[in-house]
Amino acid sequence: MATAESHLGAMQKQRSELAKINSVAQLFQQRVAQDGARTAARRKRGGTWHDVSWTQLAQEAEDEAWGLVALGVQRGEMVATIASTRVEWTVCDVAIALCGAVTVPIYQSNTPEECQFILANSGAVLVFAEDQKQLAKLKQEQARLPRIRQVVLFDGEGDGGWVLSLEDLKRRGREQKARTPGELQGRKTQARREELATILYTSGTTGVPKGVMITHDNMLFAAEVVVGTGLLSREDSHLLFLPFAHSFAQIIKAAWFSSGMTMIFAESVDKLVDSAGETGPTILSAVPRVYEKAFNTVVTSGMGNPGLQGALFRMAMREFELYAKAKEKGESYSSLAFAIARKLVFSKVRERLSKRFGGRIAAFVSGGAPLARKIAYFFDLLGFHVLEGYGLTETIALTSVNLPGQNKLGTVGRPFPGVEVKIAADGEILERGRNVMRGYLGQPEATAEVIDKDGWFHTGDIGEIDPDGYLKITDRKKDLIKTSGGKYIAPQAIENALKTMSQLISQVVVIGDKRKYVSVLVTVVEAEAEKVAGVTPEQKKLRTAPTYAEVARHPAVKAKVQEVIDKLNQTLPSYETIKRFTILERDFSQETGELTPTMKVKRKAAAQKYKKEIDAMYDGESFD
Repeated sequence: MATAESHLGAMQKQRSELAKINSVAQLFQQRVAQDGARTAARRKRGGTWHDVSWTQLAQEAEDEAWGLVALGVQRGEMVATIASTRVEWTVCDVAIALCGAVTVPIYQSNTPEECQFILANSGAVLVFAEDQKQLAKLKQEQARLPRIRQVVLFDGEGDGGWVLSLEDLKRRGREQKARTPGELQGRKTQARREELATILYTSGTTGVPKGVMITHDNMLFAAEVVVGTGLLSREDSHLLFLPFAHSFAQIIKAAWFSSGMTMIFAESVDKLVDSAGETGPTILSAVPRVYEKAFNTVVTSGMGNPGLQGALFRMAMREFELYAKAKEKGESYSSLAFAIARKLVFSKVRERLSKRFGGRIAAFVSGGAPLARKIAYFFDLLGFHVLEGYGLTETIALTSVNLPGQNKLGTVGRPFPGVEVKIAADGEILERGRNVMRGYLGQPEATAEVIDKDGWFHTGDIGEIDPDGYLKITDRKKDLIKTSGGKYIAPQAIENALKTMSQLISQVVVIGDKRKYVSVLVTVVEAEAEKVAGVTPEQKKLRTAPTYAEVARHPAVKAKVQEVIDKLNQTLPSYETIKRFTILERDFSQETGELTPTMKVKRKAAAQKYKKEIDAMYDGESFD
């Protein structure tokens, strides 16, 4: 098996190629110089996929960069972007870099108040907004955004004042270039690696978002190690849907510019699999929720098959459960039934999934949150490589990753070359290297709390390093629950187990901090709940079917959830067993505030919103 050390030669070559590069803008321009006519990106317009060359990207970005100069944007000033993941986002991002400014990406799902906070906190002077929906947020908060001189709209026309169209920006740019033809080149030569490239705001799962200061050197380090280790290469076609406001997408962007691979921009999250089927990517990077949904879709479809086909699938999944339990213990598993399942069921599942993803997928990369081992075992059994990695916004999403040929399921891989990792006495993961942020914008005290005097970043995650050098994540230090009886509980393990044990369960939040026992909030998958509740196709056709809230309250649904919890409880120590649960009357979403844009549950928000339901589970606390 290859080791991380075997990549040192490739790493050194990659580092030497980037040695004279001082900024993301220069990295991009080097790629254009080498591969101008080559396809940089693919996007869908008018129902057809279109190729975009590196030269086309560069021409668009340069026009916009000159436009920013015309609007008075100076080196080091902050320019924000509120948009979905699309080619136009990349173009404006490069434009910001070319004029020496700093990009401040904002999730398109952020509320007007959240947008105002980020814009004010970062000191942004200009905003690129995707469409009228995003513009409406800015107009709602305009009185509290005195520093925003201009808004540039991707889709739509300007108003002759505060709002400019993208075409108007480019027109002004062409006029500016004629007046000061050497301006952009001058700014390019002034770039330094230690200067800021972007400000990424934490998703705020536990509190107020903080602006993470990412330097050009951070980004260039990402380009070095992601390409140098072979995780992403020039031959790849990468399907992208992750938002650029997330650090995971940022390192992919850096690797894209460095490697020259082709970036396929998915139509949307909802059409992710369709986009894959139409374009045939070789690699997809996603958060665990995407893989959870794929797993649940496969299982739900298979379980619902009639006759012999359905019976075979159910037998196969029973065997898979035994296989997964053995893998958890580090044991092997074999049986005649399992051999039959692999040949008659799982081989066909792999064939169908491969076709759905375009037939060329070599690997899936998972990051942003822990991937349930059961999901990893399932994809691995089918013959797909799911390469799980680990990193935080503060470490530009880079700490460790499983690499092709070195994939150890249940871990997040070995640390990237150049990243030092150690485990503190209390189990916390500490790291240092060129991947660590400069600090939190305007918050020196908060920075000092997480980066000690020796440069070690305190991640807030609990983990361990195994004898082979692979890192395992146990839980978030802040998420650990301490019951009133003094027992510590890692909630993510319980939550992931419940979500993978039943296709009925959508989201789970474990409650129990300073409480006498553990309870959970549960949301259900509506279609599955309808099946359990006996909702008929006729009811749905006639629109007389019960609502989500009604099926969530159905006794059969509650009984099914209880059955899953009882099954899990049999595997848990007594102090971790779930004593009570509440099925909520709607699922979590970004719009209602319980999920981050990368589909992680905001624990604090959920606990506050459902305080009444939580308190009800502890009325007259018993369960001695």
